[in-house]
Amino acid sequence: MRILVVEDEPRLAELIRRGLVAEGFVVQLAGDGRVGLDEALGGGFDVLVLDIMLPSMSGYEIVRELRKAQVWTPVLMLSAKDGEYDLADAFDLGADDYLIKPFSFVVLIARLRALMRRGAPARPPVLRVDDLELDPARHRVTRAGIEVDLTPREYGVLEYLMRNADTVVTKDEILRAVWDVNYGGDDNIVEVYVGYLRRKLDVPFGTQTIHTVRGVGYRLSSAGA
Repeated sequence: MRILVVEDEPRLAELIRRGLVAEGFVVQLAGDGRVGLDEALGGGFDVLVLDIMLPSMSGYEIVRELRKAQVWTPVLMLSAKDGEYDLADAFDLGADDYLIKPFSFVVLIARLRALMRRGAPARPPVLRVDDLELDPARHRVTRAGIEVDLTPREYGVLEYLMRNADTVVTKDEILRAVWDVNYGGDDNIVEVYVGYLRRKLDVPFGTQTIHTVRGVGYRLSSAGA
C-alpha cells in the first residue's frame, strides 16, 4: 500500500514515515504543497495524508485541485486547528477524513486502513435545478453557465437544499446538516444565509428558485414551481 504524506514539519513527517513503514506501508514524503499536488496528480497512491498549513499551497487547495482533476484518491487531512469551520471546509472540498494534531499513531493507522478498505469514492453526480448546477466534485456552482462564487457555508446550505429539491426543509434540518452539531446560536442564521444565496443566485438572474414556506422553512425548486 502506497501513501503520500504531505507535511512541512520535518520531524513529524519523518516520525509518520517511520511508523508507517514499520506497519508495512510504502511511504513517500513531500514538504511543500505544490510538490505534493504534483506527486498526487501522478497517481499510484492508495491514500493521501495532507497537512492543512503548507508552503506554497494549502491542503485545502490541494484537495480542491485533485477533485477538479477527477483524482479520487482518499484524503486524510491533518491540522493543529480543531474549529468546526476547518472541519466543515475540509469535507466540503472533498476530504474523506480529518485528524487533529497531536494524534495517536494507533488512530492514524486505523483511519488509514479504513480509508483503504473503503477505496476511492465514486465521482458524485452534478446536482441540477433548471439552469442552476452544483458540481460536488469540483466544488463549483454555476447559473446559466456562469460560475457563482460562494463561501463554504453558503455552498453547504445550497447543496443541502439541492439534494432535497422540491422538498420543504426546516431551519433546524439545515442547521443540523450544515452547522456543527453543538451550534447553540439563533436559528435565524439560516435565514441570513438563504438571503445571501438569493442575492447571488436569484436576483442577478431575475429568477426565484429558493422559496420561503411560511411557518415551515424553505424549498428549492424550479422557477415556475
